[in-house]
Amino acid sequence: MRLKALAGTEAAPRIEEKLSGSVIESNEACMVVNKDSIAGIMQLLKESAEFDFDYINNITAVDNFDHFEVIYNVTSIAKKHTLCVKARIPGRDNPEIPSVTSIWKGADFQEREVYDLMGIRFIDHPNLKRIALWEGFEGHPLRKDFL
Repeated sequence: MRLKALAGTEAAPRIEEKLSGSVIESNEACMVVNKDSIAGIMQLLKESAEFDFDYINNITAVDNFDHFEVIYNVTSIAKKHTLCVKARIPGRDNPEIPSVTSIWKGADFQEREVYDLMGIRFIDHPNLKRIALWEGFEGHPLRKDFL
């Protein structure tokens, strides 16, 4: 199956039409959104017939020193397209973002991995605990300030 990448510039206006103020910026590769809007955006991407993103490929995160980004890659099997969505989390102290596990069960372990290695809390995650490192491990080893 050959997939087409849906441009962020193509998806952003359609998202903004339904969830005003949720998109921060977009380009050909991706769409950057407000972290507080992520659950609504992902619900729309999954349930809307125009998008039909029924599969979450992966969730990861990037430490940009002054902010974090949680990156979601989703796919529509029926429409044969993919989309990259980045949620920007400003600052470094207590980063958190709503969980999408109620939308995609496949997000469960991926959110736990991001929490474990980057220290980003996923609000309303059903079982947010370390998955790769042991309880009691201090810090988050993929952060740029980890010693």
